Amino acid sequence: MRSLNDTLSRLSVLRAAQTGMTGSLGEDRLSDLSGFGSNPGALRGRFYVPDALARSAALVVVLHGCTQDAAGYDRGSGWSHLADDQGFAVLFPEQQRANNANRCFNWFSAQDTQRDAGEALSIRQMVAAMVVEYALDPARVYVTGLSAGGAMASVMLATYPEVFAGGAIIAGLPYGTAHSVPEAFDRMRAHGGPRAAALGGLVSAASAHDGPWPTVSIWHGDDDATVSVANADLVVAQWRGLHGVSAKPSAIETVDGHPRCVWRNAEGREVIEEYRIAGLGHGTPLSTSGDDACGVAGSFMLEAGISSTRHIARFWGLLDAREAEATERAASASPSRDASPPEAAPRIPVEAHDTRRRGGPSVSEGVGRVIEDALRAAGLMR
Repeated sequence: MRSLNDTLSRLSVLRAAQTGMTGSLGEDRLSDLSGFGSNPGALRGRFYVPDALARSAALVVVLHGCTQDAAGYDRGSGWSHLADDQGFAVLFPEQQRANNANRCFNWFSAQDTQRDAGEALSIRQMVAAMVVEYALDPARVYVTGLSAGGAMASVMLATYPEVFAGGAIIAGLPYGTAHSVPEAFDRMRAHGGPRAAALGGLVSAASAHDGPWPTVSIWHGDDDATVSVANADLVVAQWRGLHGVSAKPSAIETVDGHPRCVWRNAEGREVIEEYRIAGLGHGTPLSTSGDDACGVAGSFMLEAGISSTRHIARFWGLLDAREAEATERAASASPSRDASPPEAAPRIPVEAHDTRRRGGPSVSEGVGRVIEDALRAAGLMR
């Protein structure tokens, strides 16, 4: 177990990093969703439905990061504007300060990360209400999120895999590896936790579902000082076994100057993709100029010359033919190849990390109280 000083210093670093994350600055395009169920996680529901909603449209669930709110994340990522262009609906569950002072989704809390309980159930109830109210296609529901929202997207994919056709995890973590705030800090740095080979079993055990499984898109900056880029490898490892694909990617290509690794199943379908963004810190990758412009750069909404929003939508099949062709042309500028990833953005092998669960004596009651008080002050514990 890490020392008290180490835990408190990590709290200080996280709080300093989070001070730059902003809520909604500018236009709020979202409406409130009410009466969607028992809402055991006490979340706020917000949504956007374009005027030209397609018949049997898809639904994209978007989960913001710590200290952000739904409107601010929508403005930065551009999801509602893309929904206008493509005719799908967007749902934005929003964390409340009463649940977490820093508005982080509680991805490490057992009461919020199990099927039919807490925040996970609240989000599931919102999805059900949106599908019924707007006659959306229940077979085309997707979920994405940043940081704590990315970790919560992992929670939703694991606990309700039959609900989601696909997910996208941006600077997030795999499901089920942390059950307390100190463990969450360790996992953010890829310290401790189950072995990589056991990660898929955590998803299998989260529900009675036995396939087919959601497709997964993973995005991470290789200069992320908040959530280690090694977590991208762990997310890939969590889903590889479920999809029955090998450790080696089926192909590697360059898209908008960044490496994209893709894993295809036995039928040749792309089931996992991973973008490793060179030089990017902790945040959502954006392209805010040119033909693919989408979103607004700001704190933790980072200009990277590549629109994660558009490429995630492409992976899910949500772009119309014209948009998809333009995106494919950009991707085909550099041919795919079967090889190890480029040296400019090396993958970090899962085996290189200590993924064993760490043991050790428990802290005394007095020290534990000090830690808990600090965690509550940081907004990471109720």
